[in-house]
Amino acid sequence: MQITLSPTRRDAPLTLSRQGDALTINGEVFDFAPLPEGATLPREAIASDWFAGPVERVGGALRLSLVLPHGANAPQETLFPAPLTLTGDGPVTLPPYEMDITDAD
Repeated sequence: MQITLSPTRRDAPLTLSRQGDALTINGEVFDFAPLPEGATLPREAIASDWFAGPVERVGGALRLSLVLPHGANAPQETLFPAPLTLTGDGPVTLPPYEMDITDAD
């Protein structure tokens, strides 16, 4: 599974996990197992604001874009995220929502 992340300023962080062809986004499951090879599911056909584009199956792998929410103090790795290639199941590590800013006294 290949995921492109689209950084967007939002107040709600994202939790993501994978189980086969299913993604769980903030507790909601999206199962793309029925999507056949070469098919594209348009963004408008997915009932979620977390998808930033269509979902495609190319060469047996799912390709999709997700919104990556971030806070006001997001680090560079969140503002300019690398694409993710998921090969296993379980929780997905995402770039941090924002930097931990501590006061220097």
